Amino acid sequence: MMKRVLISLTLATLLVNASVAQPKKRSTGSANAGKPNIILVMVDDLGYSDFGAYGSEIRTPTIDKLAAEGLRLREFYNNSICAPTRASLITGQYHHKAGVGYFNVNLGLPAYQGWLNKESLTFGEVLKSAGYNTYLSGKWHVGNDSLYWPNQRGFDRFYGFIGGASNFYDISPYKDKVPPVELVENNKRIRLEPGKYLTDEITNHAISYINESGNKPFFLYLAYNAPHWPLQAPAEDIAKYKDRYAIGWDSLRKERLAKQIKLGIADPKQSIAEHDPEVVDWQSLTYDEQQLWQRKMEVYAAMVDRVDQNLARVLAELQRLNKADNTLIVLISDNGAQGGLIPTGRKRPRSSGPIGSAGSYDYQEQNWAYVSNTPFRNYKATPYEGGISSPFIAWFPKKIKGGTLAKGTGHLIDLAPTFYELAGAAYPQTFKGVKTNPLPGVSLTNLLFQQTELPADRALFWERAGNRAVRKGPWKIVSIFPQNKWQLFNLETDRGETTDLASQHPDVVKTLNAEYEAWAKRTDVEPYEKLRPLVQGGPGGNPSGAAPTRPTARVE
Repeated sequence: MMKRVLISLTLATLLVNASVAQPKKRSTGSANAGKPNIILVMVDDLGYSDFGAYGSEIRTPTIDKLAAEGLRLREFYNNSICAPTRASLITGQYHHKAGVGYFNVNLGLPAYQGWLNKESLTFGEVLKSAGYNTYLSGKWHVGNDSLYWPNQRGFDRFYGFIGGASNFYDISPYKDKVPPVELVENNKRIRLEPGKYLTDEITNHAISYINESGNKPFFLYLAYNAPHWPLQAPAEDIAKYKDRYAIGWDSLRKERLAKQIKLGIADPKQSIAEHDPEVVDWQSLTYDEQQLWQRKMEVYAAMVDRVDQNLARVLAELQRLNKADNTLIVLISDNGAQGGLIPTGRKRPRSSGPIGSAGSYDYQEQNWAYVSNTPFRNYKATPYEGGISSPFIAWFPKKIKGGTLAKGTGHLIDLAPTFYELAGAAYPQTFKGVKTNPLPGVSLTNLLFQQTELPADRALFWERAGNRAVRKGPWKIVSIFPQNKWQLFNLETDRGETTDLASQHPDVVKTLNAEYEAWAKRTDVEPYEKLRPLVQGGPGGNPSGAAPTRPTARVE
């Protein structure tokens, strides 16, 4: 057994040294010293510009430190909405191939069953087989049945919630008005203690896992639900942003764009998204309406701020345990900020307290989401850039060059092959007697450690609820359900997707459509008309460009 472990470690060490091309690391005294620890941080419903390092005014000094000492990508893509993104992230597959083609609901076909299939291996399963301790703290959302919970899919420890959203506080005496915060810890259902804030508790468990790991390498998937609705945050964090948003969304978007250009995140030569027709004029609101909307963004900012504070705690613990120099941290968001709500046939619980408090069920809405997704078009649940673009920050001391800013054009499917390469983990062709789906992504190691751009000619694909897209080189085609008509954009000059070039370049549309059809066939994508649920679900934007309506105090 020891001989097998030593051979494996030697191969892993050679692989990491070849990829990273850095001076030899000092020994930590661990038998697994050649394998890096990996922390994957995902935040929920956070827009492209919501970190300071991507243009925001929100205080994120820890995240900005990771960016300054590491690498940022201008172009990194998700799947536009929670469950499909997580399915791709955790397995390295396009989400249909993993079994979550629509959402975490069963539409009657294997590609749309609503939980991760056995042919698509998780980070936990692959890295555990490679000698890692595997941990998940936070949101799961890729299978409600306990047969498909994290501990059954390769994670040694799990603390968090199974579904798509959760309150951040539990106020048990008022359970008739406010649902309890139902959590799971290692297959046991538990409740959040009254007075505790969920973002803090997710971090507390993550830190305990890091300590538990000892000298073994660990993989930690730290999946925060902030700043996903409901808007709830500690009062002291909300107070930091008092009156910061009195300037309104149009002025703030201009402010963020100017900062993005200064940071090099946005290209001043590119077109930016036009004013969203859903976003009303700030000056048209009454004083009371402005106060209400300011409060929403104050709380949203406080939720992001709290995530940053908790990441500072994680970094401090890594330093205390002398693990920081051998730890890769990757930070992304699951989709763009949430815009308007598609009618779902169900009402959101009515708020039983002011915005920000326990019992608040307000959310950001398109007026502020328009700012969060600066400089892009549209929102969560659509394949426009505002729906699928994520900030991407990677930090690995002495291995990733600090202050690196790259184009990137990576995708969720690229993270699994990246982590497996660094860990020296072989992705098996069969696992527990089941033939596995091959990984479609590419490793980002050369991009991270040598700043070598990814191949410009590879195509990336999206489909969810009939919304489709293909990105290849400078070109991107987008089709929104139910119009089902391809638009064409040149993202080299127009990442704001302001000018449809489909009529000028029908040959490009034809070529990319053919690639889409071939991808859809091999990925088991079905026409949405055949699968469309009787009641559509999920929040998103309004790609139809409907006339704006006056914002309301509550969205249900």
